[in-house]
Amino acid sequence: MSLVNEWVQRQLLERGQVVDQPGVMFQRWTHLLFLHWMVDPETIQQTLPAGLSVDTYEGTAWIGIVPFCMRRVRLVPAPFFWCDFLELNLRTYVRDSNGRPGIWFYSLDANYPAAVWMAALFFSLPYLHAKMQVTYRNQEIRYSCQRRGSSAVLVYEFRPLNNIGEAKIGSLEFFLIERYRLFCFRRGRLLTGRVYHSPYLLREAIVTNFDKHLFSLNRLPAPAGLPISVLYSPGVDVTVYPIESAH
Repeated sequence: MSLVNEWVQRQLLERGQVVDQPGVMFQRWTHLLFLHWMVDPETIQQTLPAGLSVDTYEGTAWIGIVPFCMRRVRLVPAPFFWCDFLELNLRTYVRDSNGRPGIWFYSLDANYPAAVWMAALFFSLPYLHAKMQVTYRNQEIRYSCQRRGSSAVLVYEFRPLNNIGEAKIGSLEFFLIERYRLFCFRRGRLLTGRVYHSPYLLREAIVTNFDKHLFSLNRLPAPAGLPISVLYSPGVDVTVYPIESAH
């Protein structure tokens, strides 16, 4: 099996429904904007913890900014208690020592304090408090985010366009979007968690305003130029599974 085919098979395996453990949380992600830039793989590798390697597409690493809405977020034992909030994350793509592809988050800004607290406590994710807002006008969507302690207001404005459908297997869109595992690091241990949802239905988008200051907030160099990949999805229903050791 070629390296390309092996990579595709691992991606497809990861997006399969989890059958050996129950979910712990349900969510709906809506109005997702995916902005991605190419980055030198060694630059990314230097930012990763032990046990993770940068994942590449045709030899190139990628880093992305993703603002979206989290809707009807609830724990499984408490179906009548749920919340809505906004999120803005900065992410890259990695593999662990077992070859499993996933996401490494540099930061996840959110405007719901309880969600920030729960994500840090139960999922070891780098959530941060922020003031955030989303507005809809004339088919345009606008996200704004101001992280607590920062004077910078990050703005992302865009208009969804033509339908693309599911990402073509083996394509760049498939590499960037079809990710169903996250990794995090706590107390010297590499941890991992799965999510499950149907494949994203994608659309093209025109971005009229975006901000790269999120990179400097995370002490990362901002990539040059415009985002190379711009995608939009109206949303998916998501099941979240427990965090466990990656080994």
